[in-house]
Amino acid sequence: MNPHSDCSLDKFLLSGLEEIDSRGLMRRLSALDGPQQTRVIQNGRELLNFSSNDYLGLATHPALKTAAMAEWERSGFGSGASRLICGTLAAHEELDNAIAEFKQTPAALSFSSGYAAAMGTIPAICGTGDVIILDKLSHACLVDASRLSGALLRVFPHNDLCKLESHLKWAAAKHPAAKILVIAESVYSMDGDRAPLREMVELKERYGAWFFLDEAHAVGVIGRQGRGLADEEGIADHIEIQMGTLGKALGSHGAYIAGGSALRRFLINRARSFIFSTSPPAPVAAASRKAIEIAASPEGDSLRAKLWENIQRLQPLLSIKAAASAILPVLIGNESAAVETSARLLELGFLVPAIRFPTVAKGSARLRVTLTASHARSDIESLARALHGSTATKQDSPPHLARSTGEPSLPTAG
Repeated sequence: MNPHSDCSLDKFLLSGLEEIDSRGLMRRLSALDGPQQTRVIQNGRELLNFSSNDYLGLATHPALKTAAMAEWERSGFGSGASRLICGTLAAHEELDNAIAEFKQTPAALSFSSGYAAAMGTIPAICGTGDVIILDKLSHACLVDASRLSGALLRVFPHNDLCKLESHLKWAAAKHPAAKILVIAESVYSMDGDRAPLREMVELKERYGAWFFLDEAHAVGVIGRQGRGLADEEGIADHIEIQMGTLGKALGSHGAYIAGGSALRRFLINRARSFIFSTSPPAPVAAASRKAIEIAASPEGDSLRAKLWENIQRLQPLLSIKAAASAILPVLIGNESAAVETSARLLELGFLVPAIRFPTVAKGSARLRVTLTASHARSDIESLARALHGSTATKQDSPPHLARSTGEPSLPTAG
């Protein structure tokens, strides 16, 4: 193609960027100077950070740094190859074993990211002729992996047990030979609410389905020693595939799939994102293992208690009756208004991101406030004052918990 023609790549890209900007959806990168913590430096200004998923404040924990440096001395940095070639170092096996012990499953397998874990696992389990049933607010990685699998997709409205059962009944009747996989998150990343896991497990077992549960925002925060919502509900043994992250409350990087030993062996042989990816640096694996150790210790219990104390302190200040997680969204609605509100907060010294379409449904833009164990009482009270002042012109009532219909737009069952 002639690069100077009307169909040049730059013309296409610039036109697309203009369209994005006109809808108030333009995104830009803005680097932080220094570590991920409660107070961060951005463009030379100190800001109070209420946007991080580092819920326990482990990203800067000295024990993680010590573990990573010790592993550097033992194994170097780069792992050199995929895990099936020669990239499985002792630190990777030690991490997998630590995850399995923490999650109390027979086995676990670590991945380079949560996206890679989903994209490798779901298409390995399901394919053409199978049925995947997922919550409408499922994370993009779960949606993309489901689409990639080639399975027939059915979506139920968020946490709608009646529609979930309807889909399960339809799948069992119309596709009796198919594998049926139910996919949900335990804590939803943009609304911060929880899935009704007990009822979902009862339904999937009634209709002979399997359950894939993403515990990304629950691990470290909820359950005994931070094992997640399935543990808190006492139903972890009834969930076939548990996914979690090492890069949020555990303060490191990567993700995992936990379940039976056969599942681990199967994914080693079939999960393409695992097979064809260079394994993460050994120091990262060592830091992740140390983070799990801290999360499962009395120190972890203390950090969780401080986190939940902070959550309970902020929720009445935002007129929220009962927060279910460390994520407290403030619904704005209009995309441009959400960006403007976030910008006003930035001027006041608060880093609170505006979340817009396509991350959430059109017209349900919000500020996504996240709390950590490291926030001080004064930080939380200052944020509440700033939020009320900054959103007053956009809302007739105090900021409230968002409940969106959400993306993705996927087919529903007839």
